[in-house]
Amino acid sequence: MLTFIGLGLYDERSITVEGREALADADRAFAEVYTSHLVGATVDDLSDAHGIDIEVRDRAGVEQHPEDILDAAEDAHVAFLTAGDTMISTTHVDLRLRAIERGIDTRVVHGVTAQTAASGLTGLQNYRFGKAVTLPFPYAHGADGVPQSVVDSIEANRERGLHTVVYLDIKADRGEYMTADVASEMLAEGWEDVLAVAVVRAGSPEPTVAADRLSALAEREFGDPLHLLVIPGDLHHVESDALATLGGAPEDVLAENEA
Repeated sequence: MLTFIGLGLYDERSITVEGREALADADRAFAEVYTSHLVGATVDDLSDAHGIDIEVRDRAGVEQHPEDILDAAEDAHVAFLTAGDTMISTTHVDLRLRAIERGIDTRVVHGVTAQTAASGLTGLQNYRFGKAVTLPFPYAHGADGVPQSVVDSIEANRERGLHTVVYLDIKADRGEYMTADVASEMLAEGWEDVLAVAVVRAGSPEPTVAADRLSALAEREFGDPLHLLVIPGDLHHVESDALATLGGAPEDVLAENEA
């Protein structure tokens, strides 16, 4: 049996009750921390809180050589842990399909995602989001500035009046986390005066939401990770009120985005 468990957004307490019970029933537990991880808890914290040793696997150990995970799941109940919701990444979908091909029973226990948290914290309506993008560090994609694919996706959403979640690059093995101010500065080269919303430490006891022009967000410091940005499209009046109240958005900027 292979159970995929989403850990939620922040620390060892962010897991759902269903997820906690499934982890308690597991004989072995594996985790990956390269797509994202809990900034409020270490793997040791998770192990201590849930009373089980957690074996961490790198990208190659999940995507290319998952045999030890699958072998264990053939004879025992194995939990596979990820931050957020466990099936957001195609890496995890692939692992589940490999398990099914080998006749291994699988189960998915969902967790809170950054996407839903971004909607909930900002007041932007979830059904008005378009395609999400990931903004990589320049060195990670071998070129300066913002990849054209990211530009194209944001522009396509804006043309349709849709909001865009911009996930910010994480290099956990190097301890590098792109921050909202750095991302805003990169995006401001193409959209200096465009409204954006920084969503910082979603799921923590004290998350931060800040709405302003990209050029203004680029001048601010937002503290510890994890961060993401939202580029709003056309705003319903309730969304506009929410960004003013929850994110401190200036009235003149909001007026430019109201539908």
